[in-house]
Amino acid sequence: MALRQWLLGWRRSPVAARVVPFVIFLLLTGLAGQWEGLPRYFLYLLKTLAGAWLLWLARHALAELEWRFNAPAVAAGLLIFLLWVGLDPFYPKWGRPPLPWNPHEIFGHGTLLAWFFIAVRLAGSTLLVPMLEEVFYRSFVYRYLAHKDFLSVPLNRFLPLPFFATSALFAVEHYEWLAGLLTGFLLQGLVLWRNRLGDAVTAHAVANLALGLYVILRGQWQFW
Repeated sequence: MALRQWLLGWRRSPVAARVVPFVIFLLLTGLAGQWEGLPRYFLYLLKTLAGAWLLWLARHALAELEWRFNAPAVAAGLLIFLLWVGLDPFYPKWGRPPLPWNPHEIFGHGTLLAWFFIAVRLAGSTLLVPMLEEVFYRSFVYRYLAHKDFLSVPLNRFLPLPFFATSALFAVEHYEWLAGLLTGFLLQGLVLWRNRLGDAVTAHAVANLALGLYVILRGQWQFW
């Protein structure tokens, strides 16, 4: 009965609403990483749909989740993109390199199915991933490390330990850990400066969109 109540009510829990969508998405990402070829692409589609659905279910508990289009957010996103690409040759990476995501090799160059999965990846990384990660890292983890009643912690309160710990955790999640660490600093700094999550969501989305277009136009599939 308790489990059933939790399954029905998690979306109203301040903690679960911020953690469950991200964790499910991360688990499906790990599962997809165990496969090569066709299943990997359909698993990406599945995790994108699942993540979007879970965020939609939890939307009423995520009052701070919004998009804020402004010059500082866009500039931060472009800077993150430049760091991600520019630093790449100059430092050792974290863990095993992920398999490159290149639907042209799986479905045939220029085929409709190849472009469909490219579009899915671009949409997922631009529209969904920024919301999932910013709600988890910048809204939940940063403030929860400061106080268990994390909603009582203002978004613009600078706290050294949560600042560095959250950015380090964000870095460990990524193969390109140094770019991830600097990205964590920039996104958290943007939230602190602007006192809202929406700027970080927009910056994250701009960075991922720019990287995705770079991957597609330049054939740099290793970044996906």
